[in-house]
Amino acid sequence: MHRLCLLLLCLLLPQAYGQDDEHDLAYSVGVELGERLRDELPSLQLQALVEGLQQAYANKPLAIERTRMQQLLDQHAEQLLANTDQQRSAKLAEGRFLASEKAKAGVQVLANGVLMQQLRAGNGAKPTAHSQVLVTYKGYLADGSLFDQSSGAQWFKLDSVISGWQSTLPQMPVGAHWRLVIPSAQAYGAQGAGDLIAPFSPLVFELQLLDTQQ
Repeated sequence: MHRLCLLLLCLLLPQAYGQDDEHDLAYSVGVELGERLRDELPSLQLQALVEGLQQAYANKPLAIERTRMQQLLDQHAEQLLANTDQQRSAKLAEGRFLASEKAKAGVQVLANGVLMQQLRAGNGAKPTAHSQVLVTYKGYLADGSLFDQSSGAQWFKLDSVISGWQSTLPQMPVGAHWRLVIPSAQAYGAQGAGDLIAPFSPLVFELQLLDTQQ
């Protein structure tokens, strides 16, 4: 049985509760179901969901034929399985890439899990978590393709950039030039970034810190 249907069957089993408890239980069911559906079907039409739930719960005639519903549920289940397989493959590829990068000469694993190779030392001040930083950078995907680069020196607020930058730049003195390999969990994670960066993509940056200010 489709897992969403199974979830509803389990949640809608009759229980002996007081009036307040019945309200809170119903609300809790809605929250749990909403959280699961938000992750699985982020563009779900909630009005149609409520309509189907009400009609089925009241044993009223349904607006869609059973064969049509089953076809849609089967297609959704197949898509979930395909997405799961793609995610598993992407995670394995990321693990292999990070392992190969760790093995390179001169690579250090920072406390935040970011891999760092020093291309040039710096001896200036280090940013704080709320600093602004003046940097130049080039960003690469694991296959070596360039996906972004600065057009000259650019200022950024440190609390507005990806997590891997936020946790690494406070360790970097002004004047330094580092090569960073940032795991996907500190970049764009399972969501990716549109068509540019796929889910579970580690990112490589050649980053120069030119200045910092509060």
